[in-house]
Amino acid sequence: MTEATPSTTPGVLRSWRATLATGNPPRGVEPAALDPVSRWFLLTRAAVLPMTLTAGLLAGLLAVGAPGVDWRWWALAVVGILLAHMANNLMNDLFDLDVGNDDEEYPRALYAPHPVLSGLTTRRGLILAAVVVNLIDVAICAVLLWARGWPIVAFAAAGFVLSYAYTAPPLRLKRIGLGELDVFLTWGPLMVGGCYFAATGTISWSVFWASVPYALLTTAVLMGKHVDKADWDRPKRTYTLPVLLGDVRARLVTRGLFAGFYIAIAVLVATSVLPWPSLLALAALPRLARVWRAFRRPAPAEPPRGYPIWPLWFAPHAFVFTRLAGLLFVAGLAVGVAFDLYV
Repeated sequence: MTEATPSTTPGVLRSWRATLATGNPPRGVEPAALDPVSRWFLLTRAAVLPMTLTAGLLAGLLAVGAPGVDWRWWALAVVGILLAHMANNLMNDLFDLDVGNDDEEYPRALYAPHPVLSGLTTRRGLILAAVVVNLIDVAICAVLLWARGWPIVAFAAAGFVLSYAYTAPPLRLKRIGLGELDVFLTWGPLMVGGCYFAATGTISWSVFWASVPYALLTTAVLMGKHVDKADWDRPKRTYTLPVLLGDVRARLVTRGLFAGFYIAIAVLVATSVLPWPSLLALAALPRLARVWRAFRRPAPAEPPRGYPIWPLWFAPHAFVFTRLAGLLFVAGLAVGVAFDLYV
């Protein structure tokens, strides 16, 4: 029996696990040597797609029992937001490269292979990938327009504009301290509200309010990432919120977002917007305690041994907590909706 290589089934599965877990190829494997699926995972930063899937699941659970619910259109909308997240990541890499933000010394090329700078693809290939994914999303939007009417276009168009404007000239929202608000609106009211509308053909303020806790968590992940990159962003005049606030206050605000997640759930449970089992998210508090301690101190000067995504430090802490707390939130909501457990 020959030794497994990246081209064999065990090697391919190893590559998939590594790229989905860390956003990096397996240790010792060059990006250009990866199989097509692993390369696609790296190009689209598939490791962070669970954040978007959670938003779609939240919308679906809120739609349970609603008049006119059709799970076909909900499922199609969830596929749509996952593709939109991929397109967002592709466009961000393209525009940040074009405006000179991304280079070989910038964190984007240090914590994971940059699609172009690492040789994973060419600029033309990156453009083609972004165009293809966006066109598929346009086709999905057309089907949902036929099924649910014009408001679905409003959700999709608003999401695309925010996605494009996040890094693209002339707005470059992240450069003027509005990237965090962009993410809050996109992963909260737009994704949750849009998928809910696709499922039911209706929308209400309670759905938007119910999206707030998870939107706070996704914003905390971006805050952590921007804290990590502040020392590189400042000289480039990329004024993310952490650059504007400074390191200490930015870490304090991020802890406030974590706390806001729980406060928002408690308020929404008390006002019967969410069922009380949504409080299952409290089970993530032990994890939050560790993340909280990490955010109380500056990042270490050197990465721990074997750490795969340096110089990111705060973003991975925030992401791991968000993944756990989001899953518990969704699980609690599922129980509450199934048994109609509202206060």
